[in-house]
Amino acid sequence: MSRAPPRRTRNGSYNGGLDPTAGLPTMTTLAGKTLFITGASRGIGLAIAQRAARDGANVAIAAKSSVANPRLPGTIHTAAAAVDAAGGRGLALRCDIRDEEQVLAAVAATVEAFGGIDILVNNASAIWLRGTLDTPMKRFDLMQQVNARGSFLCAQACLPHLLRAPNPHVLTLAPPPSLDPKWWLPHTGYTLAKMGMSFVTLGLAAEFGPQGVAVNALWPRTLISTDALNMIPGVSGGNGRSPTIMADAAHAVLVRDARGFSGEFLIDDEVLAAAGVDDLSGYRIDPAQPLLPDLFLD
Repeated sequence: MSRAPPRRTRNGSYNGGLDPTAGLPTMTTLAGKTLFITGASRGIGLAIAQRAARDGANVAIAAKSSVANPRLPGTIHTAAAAVDAAGGRGLALRCDIRDEEQVLAAVAATVEAFGGIDILVNNASAIWLRGTLDTPMKRFDLMQQVNARGSFLCAQACLPHLLRAPNPHVLTLAPPPSLDPKWWLPHTGYTLAKMGMSFVTLGLAAEFGPQGVAVNALWPRTLISTDALNMIPGVSGGNGRSPTIMADAAHAVLVRDARGFSGEFLIDDEVLAAAGVDDLSGYRIDPAQPLLPDLFLD
């Protein structure tokens, strides 16, 4: 299987290296696979869980939301029910990924229920798009603990099981690493936290890629319309695409042969194009409104 390596640009960022001419994946389904997805009670995480469930996968929903919130619909229980309804097997796990004991317990519960873990999806993330003087340290600490530290901790807990899986993947929702000051100036705290997830991906790929674990990142080309996005002032979900585009792109990544496929920073539309999907109009929320690019992409 041929693929281009990540390419470093002049400003220090990385482009995704997925080669559209690469061979077909060795699998076409996630049937019987077990996914551990953080922050999957709603949004992109839930969409990825439902897409895997349509194949007949087992999905551990690891998130904090165990009680309904009128501002942010969805809980671990409704998500697990959605997985069951889609044809998979859902497992609701209340888990704050900042807490090592909770993560270890959630991983253990997943292994007990399904016999192992094949895929980790680091989806959980905290966001605060403000400048330095408007960033409370409590918010700064939350982002660092959830984003980079949480991704590292979940990988650390899952990897002993992934290393025993036949086609293991770690997929983190993080952007291509960038040192371009334009991404740091408006919200240094958030950029540091989000790039932290990217650098964790780089490190884990270098360490575990040679051991057969595919460690990669996925990021959307445009805004993704979620309930969380709609809570950001001045942002309209109509300027984005449905979370299902990320779910379909994640699926296309996760069915690939893990061997030799690591350290990539993939973009959703490029992944789908490589899989033969050229018409993305069905993912548009409002075709009358222009699509807005997501952060960290030139």
